[in-house]
Amino acid sequence: MGINMFMDYTKEEMKRMNGLKPETFEGFEEAEFNTTDLADEVNWVTAGAVTYVKNQGQCGSCWSFSATGALEGAHFVATGELVALSEAQLVDCDHLQLGCNGGFMGLAIRYSERHPMETETDYPYVPKNGACKYDKSKGVVSAKSYSKVKKHDSDQLKAAIAKAPVSIAIEADKSVFQQYTSGVITSSACGTATDHGVLAVGYGTENGQEYFLVKNSWGPSWGDNGFVKLGVAPGAGICGIQSSPIIATTN
Repeated sequence: MGINMFMDYTKEEMKRMNGLKPETFEGFEEAEFNTTDLADEVNWVTAGAVTYVKNQGQCGSCWSFSATGALEGAHFVATGELVALSEAQLVDCDHLQLGCNGGFMGLAIRYSERHPMETETDYPYVPKNGACKYDKSKGVVSAKSYSKVKKHDSDQLKAAIAKAPVSIAIEADKSVFQQYTSGVITSSACGTATDHGVLAVGYGTENGQEYFLVKNSWGPSWGDNGFVKLGVAPGAGICGIQSSPIIATTN
């Protein structure tokens, strides 16, 4: 833990950034992955499947960043092309969600089935709700399939991450997470009451401690250049990482 930009934030200011709504899994099947011969380490950042660390600002749009991250990663796995997708499209145009007042990653991924995602360049992000300016002719990536990853199972989550980056929910309203700077969080003080959407982009071991590598959406000056390592643990996992993972494939 250390001093960072959130040291003087009030609880209310931090709450505005944690916009995950209760999970909605209608229409989502649960996938089961082969956990034999899992690699010791997976890192989609170094593999080129992860875009730059973005910043959601004072807007509860974490769910949109988690969803675009999963779609960006799936598109890279399918095509070898890395494209930054538009969170603003989801915030402004996915009317089953609440924009800066919160949402759920699964619904956002499902939205992209019928509304192919524009790029970040064509539909840039601003940290506030806006009128929908979606242009379907500029859509470049859409979900082909999506499924739940078996919850409370670290091996299943690892096996899913080995396929592609995975959208995950965590609890992020505790200081042990907010003031993270480096190393592996193993403390149960992080909690498991999920309120924040992020992206699992790898796993490995550091100083004998297994971890999941997670990309946040609080900018590159937070944490370890915008990333955090959460320890591997049973049940819901550290910060609740194994509570409701979702994996996607793209057209």
